[in-house]
Amino acid sequence: MNDEKFMHLAIEEAKLAADENEVPIGAVAVIDDVVVGRSHNVRERTNNPLGHAELLLIESLAKDVKSWRLEDVTIYVTCEPCIMCTGSMLQARVKRVVYGCKDPKAGAMGSLYDLAGDDRLNHKIEVTSGVLGDECAKLLIDFFRRLRGEKQGE
Repeated sequence: MNDEKFMHLAIEEAKLAADENEVPIGAVAVIDDVVVGRSHNVRERTNNPLGHAELLLIESLAKDVKSWRLEDVTIYVTCEPCIMCTGSMLQARVKRVVYGCKDPKAGAMGSLYDLAGDDRLNHKIEVTSGVLGDECAKLLIDFFRRLRGEKQGE
């Protein structure tokens, strides 16, 4: 399977976010083994609480395919999606999500919540976790260490 290949592309996006002093989360959308979209966090730069990589990716892709239904899409994201991002993927009917590292403080695909597999909802998302998880986690750990170090050194 190409999960690692596509996760490497999501990691590239996360590194772009880090270069922009954004939380390093990147996402890539794939249909039939073809990349159809890429994004990364832009919350700080845009002062937009909705500037999550996944939301930006879904919005852009829906416009491109001229449909809110993204039933054939697999999204690769470096960190477990939050409630907001998982909700948007459920609304878009995303088929599958592959993520790198878990987010025990905000994760909504198995860590803190499991919205993607909730039987009470009208759609479920197939979830694969832990793909290149250590590498994805290291991006976040290094970013927040650097950020804390800069604040302490001010």
